[in-house]
Amino acid sequence: MKKDIHPESYRVVAFKDMSNEDVFLTKSTAETKETLEVDGVEYPLVKLEISRTSHPFYTGKAKLVDTAGRIDKFKNKYNKFKKAPVAAAKEAPKTDADKK
Repeated sequence: MKKDIHPESYRVVAFKDMSNEDVFLTKSTAETKETLEVDGVEYPLVKLEISRTSHPFYTGKAKLVDTAGRIDKFKNKYNKFKKAPVAAAKEAPKTDADKK
C-alpha cells in the first residue's frame, strides 16, 4: 500500500437523509459548514438526498416495471386518436374482370 496518500483528518460526521430525516454517525473527511447536535454532542453535518434507509433497493419497496402492461396502457390511451378506416363499407364498383 502506498504511504501518505490517505487523509489523516478523519472525524465523526453526522449524515442526515433529508427524505426521511434519518441521522447516522460515521467517520469522514467530508467538508461542511453546518453542524447538528446528536445526543448532546455537536457534529459536522452532511445532508443526503437518499441513503440506505430510504433507497428502494434496501427498503424492499422497489417497483417492478411491467413493460408489456405499460405498452398496452399507452396504446389504449391513444387509441381514441387513431383515425377510423376510410369508407370500409363503400366498395369499389365491380368490373367485368372481378366477375370471372
